[in-house]
Amino acid sequence: MKTLSKFVCSLLVLGLVLAGCGDTKKTTTEASQPKELTLYIVRHGKTMLNTTDRVQGWSDAVLTSAGEAVAKATGKRLKNIDFQSAYSSDSGRAIQTAELILKENQKASKLSIIRDPDLREFNFGSYEGDLNHTMWQDIADSQGISYEEFLKTMTPRTFADSVAQLDKQRKTDQTNWPAEDYATVTKRLTTGLDKIMKKEAKQSGNGKVLIVSHGLSISALLATLFDDSVVPKEGMKNASVTTIHYKDGQYTLGKVNDTSYTEAEQAEK
Repeated sequence: MKTLSKFVCSLLVLGLVLAGCGDTKKTTTEASQPKELTLYIVRHGKTMLNTTDRVQGWSDAVLTSAGEAVAKATGKRLKNIDFQSAYSSDSGRAIQTAELILKENQKASKLSIIRDPDLREFNFGSYEGDLNHTMWQDIADSQGISYEEFLKTMTPRTFADSVAQLDKQRKTDQTNWPAEDYATVTKRLTTGLDKIMKKEAKQSGNGKVLIVSHGLSISALLATLFDDSVVPKEGMKNASVTTIHYKDGQYTLGKVNDTSYTEAEQAEK
């Protein structure tokens, strides 16, 4: 009987050991699975310089009351998203928008906003603060086309490269923040985004990340990661949301320039 009891006990111990090994193997497999991140990329709300139709790249202005309203509306529609992190460009209008969005959030309102200069808008050099019409007309003239033709055919690439070339002709001092060409802009944006992804993929949160940036920068990022055709011709709307999924080094596009958040909020009033 004692021998049988020892045999039974041995079987039980062996079973527990095997079960433990099985659990360990499962945990190791789960841990090795690449984490999926969902990025909620938001354009800032409307600003005073937007309202006065002024060039606003690295120059800055505060949100108008309407700009604050759409940022809050987007925040209310994202209120149940448990963001693990929040980023914005270091421009005041993007920071202000991110703050308003998080203020409405019921799960992530205590997050600190990480300010990242890589998420800035294009730098327009000597055109900063000038009238948009002046800059656009100069580009059209330099290409020998009408103002209307330029607006119809403009892409983030042709826009940035044209402004960078004209900026060189407008001033001799190129050490004072020269306008960025498209290659410079996209390198800055993709380098910044890759750094964010590597950092966030190591976090223990649920994989949802808020990023607040700017209209042309978001468009350029989309065209670089995916295809020019995904960029809306009318441009990115204020407080619109674009979602991108990231897993194992690969980006997958979700919704682009989604304004249903603000439209739904306004419809309820």
